[in-house]
Amino acid sequence: MKILPRSAFGQTVLLIGFLLLINQVVSYVSITLYIIQPNFQQVNELLAKQIRVVFIDIKDSELSPAMAEAFQRETGIGVYREKDAMRLGLADAVYLEFRSAQMSELLDGPAEVRITQGDEYLFWIRPPQAPSLWVKIPFTGLEQSNFVPLFFFLVILGVLSVAAGWLFVRNLNRPLRALQYAAEDVGRGDFPEPLEEEGTTEIMAVTQAFNHMSKGIKQLEDDRNLLMAGISHDLRTPLTRIRLSAEMMSEQDDYLKDGIEGDIDDMNAIIDQFIDYIRHDSKDKAELTDLNVLVDDVVHAETPSDRQVTFMAGEVPQLPLRYVAIKRAVANLIQNAIRYTHGNIQICTGVEGKHYAHISVCDEGAGIPEADMERLFQPFTQGDKARGTEGSGLGLAIIKRIVDTHGGKVQLINRDTGGLQAKVLLPLSHKSK
Repeated sequence: MKILPRSAFGQTVLLIGFLLLINQVVSYVSITLYIIQPNFQQVNELLAKQIRVVFIDIKDSELSPAMAEAFQRETGIGVYREKDAMRLGLADAVYLEFRSAQMSELLDGPAEVRITQGDEYLFWIRPPQAPSLWVKIPFTGLEQSNFVPLFFFLVILGVLSVAAGWLFVRNLNRPLRALQYAAEDVGRGDFPEPLEEEGTTEIMAVTQAFNHMSKGIKQLEDDRNLLMAGISHDLRTPLTRIRLSAEMMSEQDDYLKDGIEGDIDDMNAIIDQFIDYIRHDSKDKAELTDLNVLVDDVVHAETPSDRQVTFMAGEVPQLPLRYVAIKRAVANLIQNAIRYTHGNIQICTGVEGKHYAHISVCDEGAGIPEADMERLFQPFTQGDKARGTEGSGLGLAIIKRIVDTHGGKVQLINRDTGGLQAKVLLPLSHKSK
Protein backbone atom coordinates (compact mmCIF):
# COMPACT_ATOMS: atom_id res chain seq x y z
CA MET A 1 0.00 0.00 0.00
CA LYS A 2 1.46 3.33 -1.09
CA ILE A 3 0.87 6.11 1.43
CA LEU A 4 3.16 8.84 0.19
CA PRO A 5 2.36 10.37 -3.23
CA ARG A 6 4.69 9.52 -6.10
CA SER A 7 4.09 12.57 -8.28
CA ALA A 8 6.06 15.81 -7.88
CA PHE A 9 2.75 17.64 -7.49
CA GLY A 10 1.61 15.52 -4.55
CA GLN A 11 5.04 15.49 -2.91
CA THR A 12 5.37 19.28 -3.14
CA VAL A 13 1.91 19.92 -1.68
CA LEU A 14 2.62 17.38 1.07
CA LEU A 15 5.96 19.07 1.81
CA ILE A 16 4.32 22.51 2.01
CA GLY A 17 1.62 21.15 4.31
CA PHE A 18 4.20 19.40 6.52
CA LEU A 19 6.40 22.50 6.78
CA LEU A 20 3.32 24.58 7.55
CA LEU A 21 2.33 22.14 10.30
CA ILE A 22 5.81 22.36 11.80
CA ASN A 23 5.64 26.14 11.60
CA GLN A 24 2.27 26.15 13.39
CA VAL A 25 3.53 23.82 16.11
CA VAL A 26 6.68 25.89 16.63
CA SER A 27 4.60 29.07 16.70
CA TYR A 28 2.21 27.58 19.24
CA VAL A 29 5.07 26.37 21.47
CA SER A 30 6.81 29.75 21.17
CA ILE A 31 3.62 31.65 22.08
CA THR A 32 3.07 29.28 24.99
CA LEU A 33 6.62 29.63 26.34
CA TYR A 34 7.19 33.32 25.73
CA ILE A 35 3.70 34.87 25.97
CA ILE A 36 1.07 32.68 27.63
CA GLN A 37 3.22 31.16 30.35
CA PRO A 38 4.78 34.51 31.43
CA ASN A 39 1.29 36.02 31.42
CA PHE A 40 0.01 33.21 33.63
CA GLN A 41 2.96 33.78 35.94
CA GLN A 42 2.23 37.50 36.11
CA VAL A 43 -1.45 36.84 36.78
CA ASN A 44 -0.59 34.46 39.59
CA GLU A 45 1.82 36.97 41.12
CA LEU A 46 -0.84 39.67 40.89
CA LEU A 47 -3.39 37.41 42.54
CA ALA A 48 -0.94 36.54 45.31
CA LYS A 49 -0.27 40.22 45.96
CA GLN A 50 -3.99 40.94 46.18
CA ILE A 51 -4.40 38.07 48.65
CA ARG A 52 -1.59 39.49 50.76
CA VAL A 53 -3.26 42.92 50.66
CA VAL A 54 -6.54 41.41 51.90
CA PHE A 55 -4.90 39.81 54.94
CA ILE A 56 -2.43 42.54 55.94
CA ASP A 57 -2.52 42.64 59.75
CA ILE A 58 -5.96 40.98 59.81
CA LYS A 59 -6.65 37.67 61.36
CA ASP A 60 -9.50 35.40 60.42
CA SER A 61 -11.41 36.08 63.63
CA GLU A 62 -11.08 39.85 63.27
CA LEU A 63 -12.39 40.09 59.68
CA SER A 64 -15.82 41.59 60.15
CA PRO A 65 -18.63 41.35 57.58
CA ALA A 66 -18.75 45.14 57.35
CA MET A 67 -15.08 45.32 56.44
CA ALA A 68 -15.44 42.53 53.91
CA GLU A 69 -18.40 44.33 52.31
CA ALA A 70 -16.53 47.63 52.15
CA PHE A 71 -13.46 45.93 50.66
CA GLN A 72 -15.56 44.29 47.96
CA ARG A 73 -17.32 47.55 47.15
CA GLU A 74 -14.05 49.38 46.65
CA THR A 75 -11.96 46.68 44.91
CA GLY A 76 -14.44 44.09 43.62
CA ILE A 77 -12.65 41.44 45.68
CA GLY A 78 -14.93 39.41 47.93
CA VAL A 79 -14.02 37.36 50.99
CA TYR A 80 -16.50 34.64 51.96
CA ARG A 81 -16.80 31.74 54.24
CA GLU A 82 -17.02 28.44 52.42
CA LYS A 83 -20.79 28.10 52.89
CA ASP A 84 -21.45 31.50 51.34
CA ALA A 85 -18.85 30.90 48.62
CA MET A 86 -20.57 27.66 47.61
CA ARG A 87 -23.86 29.53 47.27
CA LEU A 88 -22.24 32.24 45.14
CA GLY A 89 -20.68 29.88 42.57
CA LEU A 90 -17.76 28.06 44.16
CA ALA A 91 -19.57 24.75 43.72
CA ASP A 92 -19.38 25.17 39.91
CA ALA A 93 -15.76 26.27 39.86
CA VAL A 94 -13.04 24.14 38.23
CA TYR A 95 -10.00 23.14 40.27
CA LEU A 96 -6.63 24.09 38.70
CA GLU A 97 -3.79 21.97 40.01
CA PHE A 98 -0.98 23.84 38.25
CA ARG A 99 -2.15 27.28 39.42
CA SER A 100 -2.74 25.94 42.93
CA ALA A 101 0.86 24.71 43.10
CA GLN A 102 2.18 28.07 41.87
CA MET A 103 -0.05 29.98 44.31
CA SER A 104 1.14 27.79 47.18
CA GLU A 105 4.73 28.76 46.40
CA LEU A 106 3.87 32.48 46.14
CA LEU A 107 1.88 32.53 49.43
CA ASP A 108 4.27 30.27 51.33
CA GLY A 109 1.63 27.75 52.24
CA PRO A 110 -0.99 25.36 50.87
CA ALA A 111 -3.41 27.23 48.64
CA GLU A 112 -6.19 26.12 46.34
CA VAL A 113 -7.24 27.89 43.12
CA ARG A 114 -10.51 27.39 41.28
CA ILE A 115 -11.96 29.23 38.26
CA THR A 116 -15.53 30.02 37.29
CA GLN A 117 -16.22 30.87 33.64
CA GLY A 118 -19.46 32.64 32.84
CA ASP A 119 -20.45 36.24 32.49
CA GLU A 120 -17.32 36.95 34.52
CA TYR A 121 -13.97 35.24 34.78
CA LEU A 122 -13.64 34.58 38.54
CA PHE A 123 -10.72 33.27 40.52
CA TRP A 124 -11.59 31.51 43.79
CA ILE A 125 -8.58 31.20 46.11
CA ARG A 126 -8.33 29.52 49.51
CA PRO A 127 -5.32 31.28 51.06
CA PRO A 128 -3.01 29.66 53.62
CA GLN A 129 -3.56 32.71 55.86
CA ALA A 130 -7.24 31.79 56.33
CA PRO A 131 -8.05 28.23 55.21
CA SER A 132 -11.72 28.65 56.19
CA LEU A 133 -12.21 31.61 53.81
CA TRP A 134 -12.45 31.90 50.03
CA VAL A 135 -11.32 35.02 48.19
CA LYS A 136 -13.19 35.80 44.96
CA ILE A 137 -11.19 37.95 42.51
CA PRO A 138 -12.85 38.96 39.20
CA PHE A 139 -10.70 39.32 36.08
CA THR A 140 -11.44 40.76 32.67
CA GLY A 141 -9.63 40.07 29.38
CA LEU A 142 -8.88 36.40 30.12
CA GLU A 143 -11.98 34.82 28.55
CA GLN A 144 -11.19 31.81 26.38
CA SER A 145 -13.22 33.25 23.52
CA ASN A 146 -10.42 35.73 22.98
CA PHE A 147 -8.25 32.88 21.63
CA VAL A 148 -10.82 31.79 19.05
CA PRO A 149 -9.89 34.50 16.49
CA LEU A 150 -6.26 33.45 16.76
CA PHE A 151 -7.21 29.83 16.09
CA PHE A 152 -9.26 30.75 13.03
CA PHE A 153 -6.48 33.02 11.82
CA LEU A 154 -3.99 30.15 11.98
CA VAL A 155 -6.41 27.79 10.20
CA ILE A 156 -7.13 30.33 7.45
CA LEU A 157 -3.40 31.02 7.09
CA GLY A 158 -2.72 27.27 6.72
CA VAL A 159 -5.46 26.79 4.14
CA LEU A 160 -4.29 29.78 2.10
CA SER A 161 -0.68 28.56 2.24
CA VAL A 162 -1.61 25.06 1.02
CA ALA A 163 -3.86 26.54 -1.69
CA ALA A 164 -1.06 28.85 -2.84
CA GLY A 165 1.34 25.91 -2.93
CA TRP A 166 -1.19 23.86 -4.88
CA LEU A 167 -1.61 26.61 -7.48
CA PHE A 168 2.15 27.08 -7.74
CA VAL A 169 2.83 23.38 -8.28
CA ARG A 170 -0.11 23.09 -10.70
CA ASN A 171 1.26 25.89 -12.86
CA LEU A 172 4.71 24.36 -12.61
CA ASN A 173 3.47 20.92 -13.68
CA ARG A 174 1.33 22.11 -16.58
CA PRO A 175 4.22 22.47 -19.08
CA LEU A 176 5.72 19.25 -17.74
CA ARG A 177 2.47 17.43 -18.47
CA ALA A 178 2.46 18.90 -21.99
CA LEU A 179 6.04 17.64 -22.41
CA GLN A 180 4.96 14.17 -21.28
CA TYR A 181 2.12 13.96 -23.80
CA ALA A 182 4.31 15.33 -26.60
CA ALA A 183 7.08 12.82 -25.79
CA GLU A 184 4.54 9.98 -25.92
CA ASP A 185 3.37 11.23 -29.32
CA VAL A 186 6.92 11.33 -30.65
CA GLY A 187 7.50 7.81 -29.31
CA ARG A 188 4.51 6.63 -31.34
CA GLY A 189 5.80 8.31 -34.47
CA ASP A 190 3.50 11.35 -34.29
CA PHE A 191 5.11 14.77 -34.32
CA PRO A 192 3.04 17.49 -32.60
CA GLU A 193 3.34 21.19 -33.19
CA PRO A 194 6.16 22.91 -31.27
CA LEU A 195 5.22 23.34 -27.63
CA GLU A 196 4.70 26.79 -26.20
CA GLU A 197 7.69 27.83 -24.11
CA GLU A 198 6.24 28.80 -20.73
CA GLY A 199 6.94 28.31 -17.04
CA THR A 200 10.21 28.75 -15.22
CA THR A 201 13.45 29.37 -17.08
CA GLU A 202 14.57 25.77 -16.54
CA ILE A 203 11.33 24.34 -17.95
CA MET A 204 11.46 26.78 -20.86
CA ALA A 205 14.98 25.54 -21.64
CA VAL A 206 13.80 21.90 -21.52
CA THR A 207 10.81 22.73 -23.74
CA GLN A 208 13.04 24.49 -26.25
CA ALA A 209 15.42 21.51 -26.31
CA PHE A 210 12.47 19.12 -26.78
CA ASN A 211 11.10 21.17 -29.69
CA HIS A 212 14.54 21.11 -31.31
CA MET A 213 14.83 17.35 -30.76
CA SER A 214 11.33 16.69 -32.13
CA LYS A 215 12.09 18.73 -35.22
CA GLY A 216 15.33 16.81 -35.77
CA ILE A 217 13.63 13.42 -35.35
CA LYS A 218 10.87 14.41 -37.77
CA GLN A 219 13.48 15.46 -40.31
CA LEU A 220 15.26 12.12 -39.91
CA GLU A 221 11.93 10.30 -40.31
CA ASP A 222 11.13 12.21 -43.48
CA ASP A 223 14.61 11.58 -44.88
CA ARG A 224 14.31 7.86 -44.12
CA ASN A 225 10.91 7.63 -45.81
CA LEU A 226 12.26 9.45 -48.85
CA LEU A 227 15.32 7.19 -48.94
CA MET A 228 13.20 4.04 -48.69
CA ALA A 229 10.82 5.29 -51.39
CA GLY A 230 13.78 5.95 -53.69
CA ILE A 231 15.34 2.56 -53.01
CA SER A 232 12.00 0.84 -53.55
CA HIS A 233 11.53 2.59 -56.89
CA ASP A 234 15.10 1.93 -58.01
CA LEU A 235 14.85 -1.78 -57.12
CA ARG A 236 11.39 -2.44 -58.51
CA THR A 237 12.30 -1.04 -61.94
CA PRO A 238 15.08 -3.60 -62.70
CA LEU A 239 13.00 -6.35 -61.08
CA THR A 240 10.18 -5.55 -63.51
CA ARG A 241 12.62 -5.73 -66.44
CA ILE A 242 13.93 -9.05 -65.18
CA ARG A 243 10.37 -10.38 -64.90
CA LEU A 244 9.65 -9.27 -68.50
CA SER A 245 12.85 -10.90 -69.67
CA ALA A 246 11.90 -14.12 -67.89
CA GLU A 247 8.51 -14.14 -69.59
CA MET A 248 10.30 -14.10 -72.97
CA MET A 249 12.41 -17.15 -72.16
CA SER A 250 11.79 -20.35 -74.19
CA GLU A 251 9.81 -23.27 -72.84
CA GLN A 252 13.02 -25.28 -72.46
CA ASP A 253 14.10 -22.79 -69.77
CA ASP A 254 10.88 -22.96 -67.70
CA TYR A 255 12.78 -24.25 -64.67
CA LEU A 256 14.95 -21.12 -64.75
CA LYS A 257 11.92 -18.92 -65.36
CA ASP A 258 10.11 -20.29 -62.28
CA GLY A 259 13.18 -19.75 -60.10
CA ILE A 260 13.65 -16.18 -61.32
CA GLU A 261 10.00 -15.32 -60.76
CA GLY A 262 10.12 -16.83 -57.27
CA ASP A 263 13.18 -14.75 -56.40
CA ILE A 264 11.48 -11.63 -57.75
CA ASP A 265 8.39 -12.29 -55.61
CA ASP A 266 10.59 -12.77 -52.53
CA MET A 267 12.45 -9.51 -53.21
CA ASN A 268 9.18 -7.62 -53.69
CA ALA A 269 7.86 -9.07 -50.42
CA ILE A 270 11.02 -7.98 -48.61
CA ILE A 271 10.74 -4.46 -50.04
CA ASP A 272 7.09 -4.33 -48.92
CA GLN A 273 8.13 -5.35 -45.41
CA PHE A 274 10.75 -2.60 -45.30
CA ILE A 275 8.13 -0.03 -46.31
CA ASP A 276 5.59 -1.42 -43.80
CA TYR A 277 8.14 -1.19 -40.96
CA ILE A 278 8.96 2.42 -41.73
CA ARG A 279 5.41 3.56 -42.41
CA HIS A 280 3.47 1.71 -39.62
CA ASP A 281 0.38 3.81 -40.55
CA SER A 282 1.16 6.61 -38.12
CA LYS A 283 -1.12 8.98 -40.03
CA ASP A 284 -4.22 6.82 -39.61
CA LYS A 285 -6.76 7.86 -36.98
CA ALA A 286 -8.07 5.39 -34.44
CA GLU A 287 -11.76 4.57 -34.89
CA LEU A 288 -14.12 2.27 -33.01
CA THR A 289 -13.85 -1.12 -34.72
CA ASP A 290 -15.37 -4.57 -34.30
CA LEU A 291 -12.27 -6.67 -33.64
CA ASN A 292 -13.97 -9.96 -34.54
CA VAL A 293 -15.03 -8.66 -37.96
CA LEU A 294 -11.50 -7.40 -38.63
CA VAL A 295 -9.86 -10.70 -37.66
CA ASP A 296 -12.41 -12.72 -39.63
CA ASP A 297 -11.68 -10.68 -42.78
CA VAL A 298 -7.93 -11.25 -42.40
CA VAL A 299 -8.38 -14.99 -41.79
CA HIS A 300 -10.39 -15.41 -44.99
CA ALA A 301 -7.90 -13.35 -46.99
CA GLU A 302 -4.71 -15.00 -45.67
CA THR A 303 -5.71 -18.68 -45.37
CA PRO A 304 -4.31 -20.83 -48.23
CA SER A 305 -6.54 -23.46 -49.77
CA ASP A 306 -4.36 -26.30 -48.43
CA ARG A 307 -4.26 -25.13 -44.81
CA GLN A 308 -6.80 -25.06 -42.00
CA VAL A 309 -7.14 -21.94 -39.84
CA THR A 310 -9.85 -21.99 -37.16
CA PHE A 311 -11.19 -18.72 -35.81
CA MET A 312 -13.09 -18.64 -32.49
CA ALA A 313 -14.59 -15.20 -31.84
CA GLY A 314 -15.07 -14.14 -28.23
CA GLU A 315 -17.16 -11.35 -26.77
CA VAL A 316 -15.13 -8.18 -27.34
CA PRO A 317 -16.46 -4.59 -27.21
CA GLN A 318 -15.64 -2.21 -30.01
CA LEU A 319 -12.07 -0.90 -29.72
CA PRO A 320 -10.38 2.29 -30.90
CA LEU A 321 -8.06 0.89 -33.59
CA ARG A 322 -6.12 1.97 -36.63
CA TYR A 323 -7.90 -0.40 -38.94
CA VAL A 324 -5.31 -0.86 -41.67
CA ALA A 325 -2.42 -1.16 -39.23
CA ILE A 326 -4.12 -3.81 -37.08
CA LYS A 327 -5.10 -5.78 -40.19
CA ARG A 328 -1.44 -5.78 -41.21
CA ALA A 329 -0.36 -6.96 -37.74
CA VAL A 330 -2.92 -9.82 -37.70
CA ALA A 331 -1.95 -10.77 -41.26
CA ASN A 332 1.72 -10.98 -40.25
CA LEU A 333 0.83 -13.21 -37.28
CA ILE A 334 -1.13 -15.59 -39.50
CA GLN A 335 1.57 -15.58 -42.21
CA ASN A 336 4.25 -16.43 -39.64
CA ALA A 337 2.17 -19.31 -38.28
CA ILE A 338 1.52 -20.63 -41.80
CA ARG A 339 5.14 -20.20 -42.91
CA TYR A 340 6.81 -21.87 -39.92
CA THR A 341 4.35 -24.67 -39.06
CA HIS A 342 2.51 -27.42 -40.91
CA GLY A 343 -0.31 -28.26 -38.51
CA ASN A 344 -3.58 -26.59 -37.71
CA ILE A 345 -3.72 -22.96 -36.63
CA GLN A 346 -6.21 -21.61 -34.10
CA ILE A 347 -7.10 -17.94 -33.69
CA CYS A 348 -9.27 -16.61 -30.87
CA THR A 349 -10.28 -13.26 -29.47
CA GLY A 350 -11.56 -12.18 -26.07
CA VAL A 351 -11.16 -9.84 -23.11
CA GLU A 352 -8.27 -10.30 -20.70
CA GLY A 353 -8.66 -8.68 -17.28
CA LYS A 354 -10.33 -5.30 -17.07
CA HIS A 355 -8.14 -3.31 -19.44
CA TYR A 356 -7.24 -5.39 -22.52
CA ALA A 357 -8.72 -7.33 -25.41
CA HIS A 358 -6.56 -10.06 -26.93
CA ILE A 359 -5.93 -11.75 -30.27
CA SER A 360 -4.22 -15.14 -29.88
CA VAL A 361 -2.71 -17.13 -32.74
CA CYS A 362 -1.77 -20.69 -31.74
CA ASP A 363 0.16 -23.12 -33.91
CA GLU A 364 1.51 -26.68 -33.55
CA GLY A 365 5.13 -25.96 -34.42
CA ALA A 366 8.35 -26.49 -32.49
CA GLY A 367 8.04 -23.33 -30.42
CA ILE A 368 10.79 -20.84 -29.60
CA PRO A 369 13.47 -21.03 -26.88
CA GLU A 370 12.62 -18.71 -23.99
CA ALA A 371 15.98 -16.95 -24.31
CA ASP A 372 15.24 -15.94 -27.92
CA MET A 373 11.75 -14.48 -27.48
CA GLU A 374 12.73 -10.89 -26.66
CA ARG A 375 15.44 -10.91 -29.32
CA LEU A 376 12.96 -11.84 -32.06
CA PHE A 377 11.15 -8.52 -31.70
CA GLN A 378 14.27 -6.70 -32.89
CA PRO A 379 14.38 -5.77 -36.62
CA PHE A 380 16.18 -8.20 -38.98
CA THR A 381 16.19 -10.95 -36.33
CA GLN A 382 15.06 -14.50 -37.07
CA GLY A 383 14.66 -17.65 -35.04
CA ASP A 384 17.09 -19.61 -37.14
CA LYS A 385 16.80 -22.98 -35.48
CA ALA A 386 13.24 -23.14 -34.30
CA ARG A 387 11.29 -21.14 -36.88
CA GLY A 388 13.27 -21.20 -40.09
CA THR A 389 15.23 -18.51 -41.92
CA GLU A 390 12.83 -17.15 -44.54
CA GLY A 391 11.93 -13.49 -44.91
CA SER A 392 13.67 -10.35 -43.78
CA GLY A 393 13.20 -10.74 -40.03
CA LEU A 394 10.86 -7.75 -39.83
CA GLY A 395 7.55 -9.54 -39.25
CA LEU A 396 7.49 -9.47 -35.43
CA ALA A 397 9.16 -6.06 -35.37
CA ILE A 398 6.34 -4.65 -37.54
CA ILE A 399 3.71 -6.28 -35.30
CA LYS A 400 5.31 -4.90 -32.14
CA ARG A 401 5.62 -1.42 -33.58
CA ILE A 402 1.95 -1.34 -34.63
CA VAL A 403 0.77 -2.67 -31.26
CA ASP A 404 2.99 -0.19 -29.39
CA THR A 405 1.30 2.70 -31.19
CA HIS A 406 -1.99 1.47 -29.71
CA GLY A 407 -0.56 1.25 -26.19
CA GLY A 408 -0.74 -2.55 -26.26
CA LYS A 409 1.62 -5.49 -25.78
CA VAL A 410 2.82 -8.52 -27.76
CA GLN A 411 3.60 -11.80 -26.01
CA LEU A 412 5.11 -15.07 -27.27
CA ILE A 413 4.25 -18.09 -25.12
CA ASN A 414 5.31 -21.72 -25.63
CA ARG A 415 2.23 -23.91 -25.21
CA ASP A 416 2.28 -26.84 -22.81
CA THR A 417 0.77 -29.05 -25.53
CA GLY A 418 3.42 -27.96 -28.04
CA GLY A 419 3.61 -25.08 -30.42
CA LEU A 420 3.64 -21.33 -29.94
CA GLN A 421 0.98 -18.85 -28.89
CA ALA A 422 1.41 -15.29 -30.18
CA LYS A 423 -0.85 -12.98 -28.17
CA VAL A 424 -1.60 -9.34 -28.95
CA LEU A 425 -3.10 -7.28 -26.11
CA LEU A 426 -4.97 -4.12 -27.13
CA PRO A 427 -6.29 -1.61 -24.56
CA LEU A 428 -10.05 -1.26 -24.24
CA SER A 429 -9.73 2.50 -23.79
CA HIS A 430 -8.35 4.97 -26.33
CA LYS A 431 -4.60 5.24 -25.73
CA SER A 432 -3.35 5.77 -29.26
CA LYS A 433 -3.47 9.15 -30.99
